Amino acid sequence: MDTALDADALRARLVAPHGPFAALDVVPATASTNADLAAAAVAGAQDRTVLIALEQTAGQGRRGRSWSSPPGGLYVSVLFRPADVPAQRLPWLNLIAGLALVRVAQSVGVEATLKWPNDLLLGERGGKGAGILSEIVGGAAPAVVVGIGLNVAKLPDDVQPAPGGLAPTSLADSGAAELDRGELAFRLLVELAGLEGVWRKNGGDAADSGVLEEYQEHCATIGQRVRVELAGGVQLEGTAQRIESDGTLVVRGTDGVEHGVSAGDVVHLRTA
Repeated sequence: MDTALDADALRARLVAPHGPFAALDVVPATASTNADLAAAAVAGAQDRTVLIALEQTAGQGRRGRSWSSPPGGLYVSVLFRPADVPAQRLPWLNLIAGLALVRVAQSVGVEATLKWPNDLLLGERGGKGAGILSEIVGGAAPAVVVGIGLNVAKLPDDVQPAPGGLAPTSLADSGAAELDRGELAFRLLVELAGLEGVWRKNGGDAADSGVLEEYQEHCATIGQRVRVELAGGVQLEGTAQRIESDGTLVVRGTDGVEHGVSAGDVVHLRTA
């Protein structure tokens, strides 16, 4: 076990009755924290169960892609069961995780923004420092598993660019003042629990809970000339206008028509 991340210490600070989570485990390595926690959800794992890995051997990205998960990163999945939130509002959990990441990066002195819907951009050059993958797990009580992969240590030279050509980076490569993964995990989970808790108390209403305004404030996609790669090989080019209350991205296409995008790979082309 990596001595930089003490599971007992995290549980003492974060698990009930001293914290907002029901259970927390740390493993040295696993294929995918999301896959593990999804299986646990089907088996009845509690709301706000956390699984952390120090390395993933088969990390998952969007659209079935692999996610590079080298040692030195922080790989966290959290199971949420927001029973009183309508299903159409659940995608906001993905965006809320992005806000938690921004807050953590800023707390260690690193400039951070978000590329809709699931990338954390670090530093002046906006390299990809983290990715988010949220998955709805069916069953008698539907749940959402939110997975976060945060690059902490300096990256090896052979890490490949993200889809769309985003250069990979990390907190260390961006000059972070704090690189202790135990402390970073604590901050990330505290921020995530706080944001999700307010959102849940407001029935998943992004405007009333304040997450819509905060997300738009930190979203680097808004105002950008973008190309959105949609399912079936369809592409949409235009200028990103805003994030709607349901979490969709509104893009004004080259035809002048506004299009609502609920899922797709976004490539930043240039500032409009």
